[in-house]
Amino acid sequence: MKIILEKLNKNKKRVVTGTVLGLLVLFCAVTGGIPLLILVSLVCFFGTKEYVEILKHKGFLPSLNVILFNEAAFIALIALKKYDAILFIITLGTILAFCSVLFKGKQPYIANVATTVLGAIYCAFMPVHFILIRQLNSDGMGLLRVVFNDGLGFLMLTFFVVIFTDIGAYYFGSKFGKRPLAPVVSPKKTIEGSIGGTFTAILAGIIIGLFINLPWYHSFIASIIISTAAQLGDLSESLIKRDAGVKDSGNTLPGHGGFMDRCDSFVFAAPIAYYYFKFLVIDKHYLFDLIKIFH
Repeated sequence: MKIILEKLNKNKKRVVTGTVLGLLVLFCAVTGGIPLLILVSLVCFFGTKEYVEILKHKGFLPSLNVILFNEAAFIALIALKKYDAILFIITLGTILAFCSVLFKGKQPYIANVATTVLGAIYCAFMPVHFILIRQLNSDGMGLLRVVFNDGLGFLMLTFFVVIFTDIGAYYFGSKFGKRPLAPVVSPKKTIEGSIGGTFTAILAGIIIGLFINLPWYHSFIASIIISTAAQLGDLSESLIKRDAGVKDSGNTLPGHGGFMDRCDSFVFAAPIAYYYFKFLVIDKHYLFDLIKIFH
């Protein structure tokens, strides 16, 4: 009886936390601007702290300060739409990662530098693509007119595709799952669950696409790509945790673990979604230029 009550309480916490987070994300996405910047900043900040703590279990000491510097710089540049300077920050961040070890670093030197650079990309650069998606605009392109202020529509499609990937993977995996997808990293995830998650993601993507006036073929292709990226993001975070010997990234979110546990799918999905919408939906000339190069 005690076990049942504990399970019910855990599920209740999970539902309440998930609902609050979902509403908060929707509010910030619709509002855009400062609220979205604050939300992404907080997620990156707490995710970075969890990342550093996880790697301590492996004896690695990535520089929290260097990663947070990269995070702040990325968000500031994106807020100001100074996109050309992002490569400079990646370069500077890499140099600072070495400096953090050169002058007061501890062993293992190479691993500490590498995990600092990885943290800057994984915990900062990739998540901030959510802001970039929101800033997308097809006005004046003459190629497509998406409602919901363009970026908002693309962001909603990305958000719901990831959510329904998780829902579908859990349902189909529980009902029909037999063959393990990645047994070493995450034994409970199955091929059937993965296929089911992709299927529900496609349905969600096409439905959202109808509301935002996105051609069905773009909704279909984007949903498959984003869903695949989301599942890879989930597995990648599981890889980090399993190698470090930890079950959850933290306990900040009741019923969900930590920020990394809740946002792992979005970390890979956001940049993939952005580059698809940017280069294949809005600025199609990039694709044509690429084709010309290979011809």
